[in-house]
Amino acid sequence: MPVHRPGPIRPRPLAVLVTALLAALSLSLPLTPAQAATTPSRGSAHMGMGVLAHDGRGATPTSAAVTQTEGVDVSGHQGNVAWSTLYGSGVRWAYTKATEGTYYTNPYFAQQYNGSYNVGMIRGAYHFATPDTTSGATQASYFVSHGGGWSRDGKTLPGALDIEWNPYGAECYGKTASQMVSWIADFVTTYHSLTSRYPVIYTATSWWTDCTGNYGGFAANNPLWIARYASAPGTLPAGWSYYTMWQYTSSGPTVGDHDKFNGALDRVQALANG
Repeated sequence: MPVHRPGPIRPRPLAVLVTALLAALSLSLPLTPAQAATTPSRGSAHMGMGVLAHDGRGATPTSAAVTQTEGVDVSGHQGNVAWSTLYGSGVRWAYTKATEGTYYTNPYFAQQYNGSYNVGMIRGAYHFATPDTTSGATQASYFVSHGGGWSRDGKTLPGALDIEWNPYGAECYGKTASQMVSWIADFVTTYHSLTSRYPVIYTATSWWTDCTGNYGGFAANNPLWIARYASAPGTLPAGWSYYTMWQYTSSGPTVGDHDKFNGALDRVQALANG
């Protein structure tokens, strides 16, 4: 009696079609409540948003060998900021989020940017980059047009590019390391052409290593603002032998994000003057 051996089971054409349709439908459905709860709304990102989750928090900073100048960075989620209180506590410089992508401007920008200036601080604006939405050049132009410009008045710092973990999706915004470097270069060169200044680059070493391949080519022109909540800034990204600014905590007094400028107040003024 012949024996029939089972061969590989082949899916029926109808079953394949139904499976494909269900998969496509799942991609177009809205996020589940659990997914929505973990994904912030567009525009809500701010400096250091991913630092705690990816790099954690260590001890508070130890005394530096050189004089450092206290600063803060703020965004829309802080609302109206008590600038006089901050100035009285020793804060002498500040950065305010101006824009994100090409779809968001900070509704509190005027109070924060002008308020810090009015109490005597040296101030600047920053842009939260979203390399998955539009080009670096497009975002640099949007930033400059919405508060991110620069003037040689002695109290305005060059704009800062906040390039870090994607709070809305894939860590590196779906880009390879070479694509990310090209995106940043596009932003940097456009910002320079519009303002005559090179922007400060804010980032964390771990993100920079993962998403740019630890590229070292920006160090010659772009001041480094390093993010690390620990007793020391630690290893810096390739190319930079020192940091210009260091975001060292997200739990400071009055506003959470506090920073140190690597030098006395006259060095902050020198950066402002270009």
